[in-house]
Amino acid sequence: MAGIEHLVTSGTFSLDGGTWDVDNNVWIVGSSDEVLIIDAAHDAEAIAEAVGDRRVVAIVCTHAHDDHVNQAPALADRFSAPILLNPAEAPLWELTWPDRKPDGELTDGQTLTAGGIELRALVTPGHSPGSTCLHVPELGTVFTGDTLFAGGPGATGRSYSSFDTIIDSIRSTLLPLPGDTEVRTGHGDGTTVGSEAPHLDEWIARGH
Repeated sequence: MAGIEHLVTSGTFSLDGGTWDVDNNVWIVGSSDEVLIIDAAHDAEAIAEAVGDRRVVAIVCTHAHDDHVNQAPALADRFSAPILLNPAEAPLWELTWPDRKPDGELTDGQTLTAGGIELRALVTPGHSPGSTCLHVPELGTVFTGDTLFAGGPGATGRSYSSFDTIIDSIRSTLLPLPGDTEVRTGHGDGTTVGSEAPHLDEWIARGH
């Protein structure tokens, strides 16, 4: 059966000299035969156990902050699956994995298929230079990484981030999606596009 599976893993996020405890959402999308992993965070064993004996088509990184990619190489090696990442994320990726590169690029409009489910990459910079969401129209879902949360945009106070850019990305790329589209986030609870759309002006006022 095609669908979406959800794990929460715990660990740390480090950048700009600080380290914070975080819980991350890990998403597994596909069927009983093959899946795609979105954001391989913190606990390779738990993720591998959830995958089981299914084929892993790819390990997709919505962005390259260490809490979203720290288990990507281990799982890529375990399942002989490529790591996909937008090339603009290279400076952040290299902070965690200086001696290993992703296996392929994630570009705007690119489509990936796992278990008969088609996911379309939407590049939404701002939280980081190449942050990428994955839209699954047939399941009425968009995986937003740390670009859009319940209650507003992702953080933009650290290196390689821009508040103006993330607002532009949300306004032009995510809010035009159908209002009942489920937003499945990188951390915390989900929401819908329609729930967040009315608050754009509030976020802008708050951000500036």
